Amino acid sequence: MAENDEQHEHTFEQASAGASLTFPMQCSALRKNGFVVMKGRPCKIVDMSTSKTGKHGHAKVHLVGVDIFTGKKMEDLSPSTHNMDVPNVRRDEYALVNIDEEFLNLMLPDGTPKDDVKVPEGELGEKIQADFDEGKELLVTIVSAMGEEQAISYKEAPKGA
Repeated sequence: MAENDEQHEHTFEQASAGASLTFPMQCSALRKNGFVVMKGRPCKIVDMSTSKTGKHGHAKVHLVGVDIFTGKKMEDLSPSTHNMDVPNVRRDEYALVNIDEEFLNLMLPDGTPKDDVKVPEGELGEKIQADFDEGKELLVTIVSAMGEEQAISYKEAPKGA
């Protein structure tokens, strides 16, 4: 029992406002395009299949997922009756105020600044920088899960908003 308590304490330390980073779901209830934790990483399920019950034991669910932050493909095999962790994934849009070297200076709808999200690497980061340099007003979509955040897309803010 003590081992279990330790794990729960750790979860709450990292979470904000007491919200859990993950929640359990029976493997057989998971769906394609849903999310699941694989090898400790939040993943989007891109493919899944269930094998028939073997001579000894349970039907197995074969999951193929893609890490929502790195895009790395992962696979997992689990009995269909077992619980797996599902990450709480949030998407939020923020107004881009400035770009400070490697960080985006964002603003929440209530005016609170948010300066802890890095400029995305590669083409997305370059496009955000280029459009921002042209003076466009941008809304950046940030996905957050399991204590990590990343800019995944952006769009030009509607005029007069």
